[in-house]
Amino acid sequence: MNFFKTILFAGIILSLSIFHVSIAASDLQPGQWSVEKANQWYASQPWIVGCNFLPSTATNSVEMWQSESFDPQTIDKELAMAQQWGLNSVRVFINFVVWEAEPEALKKNFATFLGLAEKHGLSVMPILFDDCNFSGNVAKAGRQADPVPGVHNSGWVSSPPLAMVKDEAMQPKLKAYVQDMVKTFGNDKRIIVWDLYNEPGNGNDDHPAVVALVKSTFAWAREMQPTQPLTTGLWINYSSELNQWLLDNSDIVSFHGYDSNNAALRAKIRRCAEPGRPILCTEWLFRQGGSTPRNILPLFKELKIAAYNWGLVEGRTQTYFPWGSPEGAPKPEIWQHDLIRADGTPYRMEEYHFFRHILLGDEDFSAEAALAQPLKESRVGNWTLYTLAGDLISL
Repeated sequence: MNFFKTILFAGIILSLSIFHVSIAASDLQPGQWSVEKANQWYASQPWIVGCNFLPSTATNSVEMWQSESFDPQTIDKELAMAQQWGLNSVRVFINFVVWEAEPEALKKNFATFLGLAEKHGLSVMPILFDDCNFSGNVAKAGRQADPVPGVHNSGWVSSPPLAMVKDEAMQPKLKAYVQDMVKTFGNDKRIIVWDLYNEPGNGNDDHPAVVALVKSTFAWAREMQPTQPLTTGLWINYSSELNQWLLDNSDIVSFHGYDSNNAALRAKIRRCAEPGRPILCTEWLFRQGGSTPRNILPLFKELKIAAYNWGLVEGRTQTYFPWGSPEGAPKPEIWQHDLIRADGTPYRMEEYHFFRHILLGDEDFSAEAALAQPLKESRVGNWTLYTLAGDLISL
């Protein structure tokens, strides 16, 4: 995007923002932030850049939070890595079934997590509901199955179990979960935004039960009067009735954008800009499709769109494999998600330097010069290693 196109695009977003500032307060839902309040809040924030985080020892959000597998030592170590990369926030999935099984333990573990995040200069965006279910299994507390070798996110389960979304008899229990979490942490300054529902419907976002639960979740959360803004992200079919409702009712607009820096991504941003509210991209990074740090972060920085890439450290989620990878697939040369190898070294050293350059202002970064330099190859056991200016990189 050249300079003049960038200015024009930013002007479109600004114009939409100015237009929507005039929306009457009567158009707001009870407890919803005004456009003015949302933009004033966002102007006080740094450029928010983080990742979707699970420790490498967790295959899903049940394993992350339940007492028998909660792993604060690994969390501490890996959040330190996020800080080293220049990140300042993390987005984390909470799971209803852990709360159902041990609500006080879940809240204690989450409070521990908030403390570790604060230690490393990271704000937290918790997610309460999630209809994504790569494994096809029903979420339940207890020991989680080991990952299926070669399969992307083979152990991922929804929150709550998908059948509960469509069961009206479960509404009181779901309400109790939402309100317990929001009441407990609704004034905690370590939480930056509540992401109430990830990918509602997971492709069936206009199902009446899904729409009803999304709307109820916003109402339940707002009854607790949290001091943090609320959102649920647009993900697919941006013209759907539910996505229009989310644009109209979220305090902060959010979306998933695995597109490269192209017309598709910019169309999503223009759609998200219509309410005139701040914009957060809560999932990105799809290297095979061109959603790479070099392609995405400069655009988001110019438009001050918050950005949370998927994944930090290679681990039990196996999200470095591509979507749909078959059982037994070899480790891919090009990772889909994640930034850091299991041994703590960057998947691509050039990405590490670029993150530090764009987020922290490191002056020693020159991607063009680095990429033009020849690599020095060496063998260590069965591994081929490449060095560049003294750094270890893996291609």
